[in-house]
Amino acid sequence: MKNLLSLVFVCLISLAVSGQTCYWQQHVKYDMDVVLNEKNHQLSGEQVIDYTNNSPDTINEVFYHLYFNAFQPGSMMDVRSRTIEDPDPRVNDRIAHLDETEIGFQKVLSLFVDGKPAKYQTLGTILQVLLPKPILPGKTAQLKMEFLSQVPVQIRRSGRDNKEGISYSMTQWYPKLAEYDKHGWHPNPYVGREFYGIWGDFDVSITANKNLVIGGTGSLKAKTENKNNTTTWHFEAENVHDFAWAGDFDYIHDTKEGPNGLKIHFYYENEEDLIENWTWVQDKTVELFKIMNSTFGPYPYKSYSILQGGDGGMEYPQATLITGERSKNSLLGVIVHEVIHSWYQMILGTNESLYPWMDEGFTTFASGIVMDQLLERKTFNPHTRSIGGYVRLVESGKQEPLSTHADFFHTNFAYGVSSYSKGSIFLWQLNYMLGDEVFFPAMRSYYNQWKFKHPTDKDFIRVMEKKSGVNLDWYLESWVYTNNTIDYGVKNVEKQTGGSLITLEKVGEMAMPIDVKITLNSGKELFYHISNYHLFSGKGVKRKFMHPEAQILNSIDQSLNPWPWTHPEYQFTVKHNPEDIKIIEIDPFQGTADVDRSNNIYTKKPGVAFKGN
Repeated sequence: MKNLLSLVFVCLISLAVSGQTCYWQQHVKYDMDVVLNEKNHQLSGEQVIDYTNNSPDTINEVFYHLYFNAFQPGSMMDVRSRTIEDPDPRVNDRIAHLDETEIGFQKVLSLFVDGKPAKYQTLGTILQVLLPKPILPGKTAQLKMEFLSQVPVQIRRSGRDNKEGISYSMTQWYPKLAEYDKHGWHPNPYVGREFYGIWGDFDVSITANKNLVIGGTGSLKAKTENKNNTTTWHFEAENVHDFAWAGDFDYIHDTKEGPNGLKIHFYYENEEDLIENWTWVQDKTVELFKIMNSTFGPYPYKSYSILQGGDGGMEYPQATLITGERSKNSLLGVIVHEVIHSWYQMILGTNESLYPWMDEGFTTFASGIVMDQLLERKTFNPHTRSIGGYVRLVESGKQEPLSTHADFFHTNFAYGVSSYSKGSIFLWQLNYMLGDEVFFPAMRSYYNQWKFKHPTDKDFIRVMEKKSGVNLDWYLESWVYTNNTIDYGVKNVEKQTGGSLITLEKVGEMAMPIDVKITLNSGKELFYHISNYHLFSGKGVKRKFMHPEAQILNSIDQSLNPWPWTHPEYQFTVKHNPEDIKIIEIDPFQGTADVDRSNNIYTKKPGVAFKGN
């Protein structure tokens, strides 16, 4: 009762200080000791978890993820890959053809809770455990397990002997306790999508062949040579929600000093055609951390490992696995994307299954900015590829709302473009609406307020509202929870006393603030801003952009009245006759993902009257 009262007191203090609802999250401490037998690719292990119930609920059961069980013929991942319209080519039907020596498995040999045996059952990739004694609010229970795993051949993320010859890509490799939050348990079967984990500390000892070089999450605390030609690698990681590692017999291990005492580790194959690119990218990686620290918030850990391995690029706390046989720019691009996941998922630990766009999309947005600086492109809008991909998805008719659970998208195409591109555009449009001087400090505030927690989409939008002073719930609701599209057009230009009456039309279902550029025959350019009625910010937001190309937006006359979303048309007047107007363009900087830009530009043609399309 005392612990529960303390929890309530903390929540009340939190409410008084921040005005937020009471926030809590569970905590774990993993202590794992595993032995790898590379002859049969099996891993035997002991795992002790101290699980602290910080919720106000009594816990009567717990769930574990047993990810390796997905790599068996007939598994949910196997069937899903063979029945979805556009399977991932890395998976396709490969799982269905694995033999007993190639499959993956995780077998629980024993499980005790506070010294008492627990009842449990394995359902595919999920272990359900009935606790011999409930875990009360504020209490900690110790879960002790013995397990045996077989590392599958490399197919998706985890595995052995990938296509580049890396011996072990050890991700999703241990029985991992599922997360319990205010929405309850999240024991999602593994079908190849996203992850969600409990914040905690890891103490991991890996014993393997003495010639295997190992790197991964956290810091190496000790490396012990054993008498039986094995080595034990002892790693520790604090305040993370997963642990990954990789091992190979031919790894080169380089290090670079990063900002704020960070040590960056690079593990890659000792092959002549790889060494040049992997050496070149190291200084760029240091710059990457510097840019991210100043733009989005400081990286809080003291180590990061980039390991050649896996099946593409996949992020984990303080580490990423990347296939390494790439061109320089490809290698840099993948490293940039995966490292930035350290901010969006590894520090801001959203539930990726529910909010994959807050993970992949936010990372894609930041990647565009960082790559633009690293390659000195100096473009105002480095997100045009994301916009183009999103428009193609809309045109395909396969778009699904961003609020769709990651596992339940009907196509990989829709999942990929939605999570990466549409998620990135979510931030770009917000950046364009608010301007750099508001948007980027607000992003850093979001980072500082929610790091090492599990923020939701509503948590994010509230931070942006508080920092901008405008209403933004309409934006979240329209862009994330619907398939509504943005499409504006110039409909008509009419002569009237003292100038011209310009009529714009809203063809798409979603309303947005827009800019209008008018170019006169003389070459003079006029800019107008039409605010969104939903913002409740008077005549609009006074934006400030840093990029020279967008300086003109800092001085736009923002006196035009807002455009109510219910109105299909909007009219305003200019003090120039139609014959003096050469071009009218809506959204000249592509600040919105307008799905049909053919009606955005109206050009006067010689000898033709200037009237609407």
